[in-house]
Amino acid sequence: MPLEAPILAGRLVQLEPLGHHHVDELLVAASEDRTTYDWTVVPADRTSMTGYVDMLLADQQRGSAVPFAQRRLTDGALIGCTRFMRLESFRGREFPDEVEVGGTWLAASAQRSGINTEAKLLLFTHAFDVWDVRRLCLCTDARNQQSRTAIERVGAKFEGILRNHRGSWAADEQGLVARDSAMFAITNAEWPAVRLGLETMLR
Repeated sequence: MPLEAPILAGRLVQLEPLGHHHVDELLVAASEDRTTYDWTVVPADRTSMTGYVDMLLADQQRGSAVPFAQRRLTDGALIGCTRFMRLESFRGREFPDEVEVGGTWLAASAQRSGINTEAKLLLFTHAFDVWDVRRLCLCTDARNQQSRTAIERVGAKFEGILRNHRGSWAADEQGLVARDSAMFAITNAEWPAVRLGLETMLR
């Protein structure tokens, strides 16, 4: 059963349910400096951005993702995407017991601005406090040191490397290469300390 995406708003960013009406604004965001998109899919033209949104909405209908568009609140500009993905249940509830936060990208002008930190706080809070998840995970290509550092910075603990875990999204490797994934997670017992750390960073 699909889960609806709520509107999650902070001081810097608002996460809103992804829809087809976001395509043109997302394309503007994706057309800023693209040199930081070596490890993730960020469509560069309208046809591929439309297909990207179609894919995420189809995943949502299948119950395997809850996608968001990210909007900067200082100027109202749409500046990227993020999502809950790989929702797993084992307690027989309508909400997941484990989720992954991933598929995140930001326009160059929104990077290193506090927006990613606040977006993670909003997503983590919803997962732990509303859905009552037991575990939230994040993973990245093991070669992506910048992403690994960012994930550790928001409080997730490194759990190890899964070899040949998923298809690579790196340039010239998509659909051809199996990547090793660096796995990180936060448990519900760790969440209060992680929340405090994120709130402290945002002060």
